[in-house]
Amino acid sequence: MKRTGFFWHERCFWHDQGAIGVFSAPGEFLQPQPASESPESKRRLKNLLEVSGLIDELEVIKPAPAARKDLERFHTSRYLDELEAGDRARGGNGGDCAPYMPGSLAAARQSAGLAIAAVEAVATGLLQNAYALCRPPGHHAEADQGRGFCLLSNIPVAVMRARALGQVGRVAIFDWDVHHGNGQQAAFNHDPDVFTLSLHQAGNYPLDTGFFDEQGVGDGEGADLNLPLPPGCGIGAYDYAMDKLVLPALEAFRPDLIVVACGYDACAKDPLGKMLLNSSAFASMTRKLKQLAERCCEGKLVMVHEGGYSEGYAPLCGHGVIGELAGSRITVPDPQDAEIAAWAYQDLQPHQKALIDDWHDQWRAAGRLG
Repeated sequence: MKRTGFFWHERCFWHDQGAIGVFSAPGEFLQPQPASESPESKRRLKNLLEVSGLIDELEVIKPAPAARKDLERFHTSRYLDELEAGDRARGGNGGDCAPYMPGSLAAARQSAGLAIAAVEAVATGLLQNAYALCRPPGHHAEADQGRGFCLLSNIPVAVMRARALGQVGRVAIFDWDVHHGNGQQAAFNHDPDVFTLSLHQAGNYPLDTGFFDEQGVGDGEGADLNLPLPPGCGIGAYDYAMDKLVLPALEAFRPDLIVVACGYDACAKDPLGKMLLNSSAFASMTRKLKQLAERCCEGKLVMVHEGGYSEGYAPLCGHGVIGELAGSRITVPDPQDAEIAAWAYQDLQPHQKALIDDWHDQWRAAGRLG
C-alpha cells in the first residue's frame, strides 16, 4: 500500500508575479527579468520524481482548490475581497512583496487546497505522511495581507480547518525555510495547542519578526520558538540545532501531527539565503523528523513546500526529502552534494554552538523540554 501522498496541480505553476526578478516590484533602472519565485523549481521537482520513478511509489492526488469559507478561517474578508478584485482587474500586490497577475488567485486557492487535502489525509489516517507541492508559498502571508511572495497562508488555513472539523488536536508546525515563518506565528500566537517553531537565517525576511524572545502571547506563551541562526550556518550548525533543541522541543510538546514548512532556500545554491546546506542535509532532517513522528504521533507528518529559488538545486533537495518520507530506495545523484559538504565552515563553529546552547538552556529553564 502506498502510504506517502504527493499532492500537486499544474494550476499552481501558472501563478505569475510579473517581471520583478529578486525585487518586490519593477523599477525604472531594473531590467525586466522573471521573478525569483518561479514555477521552474517546483515543476523540475515534479519532473524529477517522474524521471526517477519515485512518483510511482507515491499516492498522487490532485485535490480541489480551497473554498472561501476555509480561507476565512484565517484571512479577513476584506483582504480576500481585495485579492478577488485585483484578480478581475489587472492584478496587484497583496501586501509587502506579494505581486500577482490575473489568474494568480486561482493558483493560490489551488495551493491552499493542496495543503488542506494533505493535512486532512494524514490527520484522519488515510495516509501515513504526505508532501504538498504548493505554489505560491504561504508561510509569510498574514490574516490581512500577503508578504514575501505569499498570497494565502497555506499551513494555517489547513491546520485551522482540520482542528475545526475535529480531525486533529495538538499540532506542531516546524518551519525550516531560510526566512522566518511569521505567518504561522501570527496565526497561532495565542493558541497553546499549536506549537510553531522556526529555524531560519537571522535578520533576513521579514526584518521585524523571528527573534528568540517572541515566544507566544497570553495563553500561547511558550508555544512559539524562534531560532534565528547567523548567516553562514552549514551542516554542522543545523545538525546541532536539530539534535540539541528542535527535536527535543517538538517531542516535549507531544503533538498529534507535525507539519513542516518545507523551504529549500537554506541550500548552498540559493540566491536569497546565505546558508550552506546540501541535499543530504534536508534528507537527514526529514529522516530525524520521521523517526520523531513515529515515536510521538503515529508517524503523522506533512511537508508543505515553501521557498527555494535555485531552479537546478532545489529539486535535488526535494527529491531527497520525498524519498525519505516514502522510505524509498530510489535516489538520484547530486553532483555537488559532497563538494558542498567539504566547503570550509561546514563544521559547527564555536559561536554557533554557544548561541544554540544558550537557547537550549533558556528553553529548558522555562520548563519546556519535559
